[in-house]
Amino acid sequence: MRLKIVSFNANGIRARLPIVVQWMEKEAPDVLCIQETKVQDPDFPKAPFENLGYHACYKGEKSYNGVAVLTRSKPELVRIGLKEGDETEESRLIAVHVDGIPFVNTYVPQGQDPDSEKFKYKIGWLNALLDYFKKHYRPDQPLVWTGDFNIAPEAIDVYDPETLSGNIGFHPEEHKMLNTLKDWGFVDVFRRHKTEAKLYTFWDYRIPNGVKRNLGWRIDHIWATACLAEKSKDAWIDRDARLLPRPSDHTFIIADFDL
Repeated sequence: MRLKIVSFNANGIRARLPIVVQWMEKEAPDVLCIQETKVQDPDFPKAPFENLGYHACYKGEKSYNGVAVLTRSKPELVRIGLKEGDETEESRLIAVHVDGIPFVNTYVPQGQDPDSEKFKYKIGWLNALLDYFKKHYRPDQPLVWTGDFNIAPEAIDVYDPETLSGNIGFHPEEHKMLNTLKDWGFVDVFRRHKTEAKLYTFWDYRIPNGVKRNLGWRIDHIWATACLAEKSKDAWIDRDARLLPRPSDHTFIIADFDL
């Protein structure tokens, strides 16, 4: 069975709806995980996706955060949040089981600044995520973790590692936490197939001509447990989508599997 998994930080799903719909029509993903939907649940634009034959699962809030998963097959299970039923929790995690495979889609907190309370919150959130994986899943079983991790794992994942070292998104404490999560049982599927530098998923709006100059970060990821990662056939980033009119500051990352 072919399985095409995609992750995309939309930076506002309603603003990016034409890009997402057109991209889906062309690329036909089996599972599309979206972050930063920035829309309350009653206003999520599910009709265009349903018209394409997708099931839409989502959890959002006004103007901030928000996660969604679009699937060809009907989900067998949907789990919202790190703590189910906690209405005070930010909309940052949705887990969906499709065709017997669990997908955990996350929008990891950005962290603001290493000296800020928001950075402490980010590290705490990642620790809670590790506990979540331990509670609900096993590393010897199929599992996909995807989304905007807001962390570039290695020097080849940022445009200027020397200057950016210690900054938010490329900080030793973040790397330590990310490696702890990886050691639980994940494989970076993209790096299983692409080992070269200068392959990014995010280019800051604030950097003039940042995309053309390729001043980016790889902070969006598709990770899988080893038994599933070994069945991946390819992975790539669609940089062209970032050059479209009114784009997100992120673009699509894709992985193909043969199960």
